Amino acid sequence: MGETTSDPAGPSDGFAEVAALLGDDALLERAVAAGRRRGEQNPWRRLEVRYVDLKGGRHLQVTRLDATQAFTENHPLATVPDVVAGLVAEPWSNWHVWTPTGTLQLRVTKKGRPLLHRERVDPAGTSASSDTPAEPRAHDRAKTRLLPEDDPVLAVLGIADALGRVKPSRQAKYRQVEEFLRRLDAALSDAFDAGALSRPTAEAPLTVVDLGCGNAYLTFAAHRYLSAVRGLPVRLVGVDVKEQSLRHNTALAHELGVADEVSFVQGAIGDVALPAATGDVGVVLALHACDTATDDALAQALSWRAPLVLAAPCCHHDVAAQLRVSSRAGSVPATYAPLVRDGILRERFADTLTDAVRAAELRQRGYRVDVVEFVESRHTPRNTMIQAVRTGATADAGAGAELERLRADWALRPRLSELLA
Repeated sequence: MGETTSDPAGPSDGFAEVAALLGDDALLERAVAAGRRRGEQNPWRRLEVRYVDLKGGRHLQVTRLDATQAFTENHPLATVPDVVAGLVAEPWSNWHVWTPTGTLQLRVTKKGRPLLHRERVDPAGTSASSDTPAEPRAHDRAKTRLLPEDDPVLAVLGIADALGRVKPSRQAKYRQVEEFLRRLDAALSDAFDAGALSRPTAEAPLTVVDLGCGNAYLTFAAHRYLSAVRGLPVRLVGVDVKEQSLRHNTALAHELGVADEVSFVQGAIGDVALPAATGDVGVVLALHACDTATDDALAQALSWRAPLVLAAPCCHHDVAAQLRVSSRAGSVPATYAPLVRDGILRERFADTLTDAVRAAELRQRGYRVDVVEFVESRHTPRNTMIQAVRTGATADAGAGAELERLRADWALRPRLSELLA
């Protein structure tokens, strides 16, 4: 069994322990810093640290993430002490450090008091609460798969064959599964680090609801990754309006032996009734729900006050139709009329405009929102993902006025805005 201890630490002791682990290239597997201390400014959202072996030898790799991009620097070992000293001096409120012997968390309270939390693994190298795998150090390595090709769930889903090889015709689906899991993994860690989500326990598992789950490829992949790879207690509910989806997905859950953790209900997204035992919803997924179904899903997530939302919209016919009418009536902003004159440009602009409104509506309601690329555009043109973490921050009044002007200038009646009105 793993051993867990917590204790207060003096400022020098706590940060000195983090610095010692960051500076040990033989011991450090990975470290993540997130959150900012009260009263401090920090231009970065997240910091990731690990060692990599390059052609010029071992380096400390530091990756900084802002709202949209990642910036990576590789530092030779001779400079590591100075680099580490600078990192621990930055105003992060949470540090998570993973080593082969356990996990160290340093959290700075609102009063500036550092608290240390240690989770030590047993001699067999396992810990009930260690949910981040060790990082390989080879820089030019084969891409790590979150679900390997021979994972049994992929065979049951028809993505891989009986020999554990992804079928040639299902390679695109496998890439989609992998990229989704990478996004889910990073977003979940972000929500944990920001304090938006409490770490799940056997008594209070993480509840994930997939709205518009279809044939549940990503639903089952998410459950497999979260439970088998990250080791999290999880309860997952898939929702779809089709009876065929309910029958098909329920049968797969029994075939995989996970029917006690993965269940499905039939119903429209906007008025779905979850099972009584579902509990508080932690994560809402809405992946390629068509047109305004994404808006229905986001409105549901807001009604549940879900701490984490991942939505990958599909088509945007509703706003495109409104722009077509406005263009013919000559009521669009004159300067930007060429954007909606031609059908293909109007459709692409409608995609952008719809998701910009969705992101703004979420920000108005206490969410930190990132709009990112889901999968590469060569695999699918519907490759935008909206990631939202509920921080509870008060919306900026200017941002609300900006959203209202956007709707007024383009004479828009977005479905999400109407649902939330």
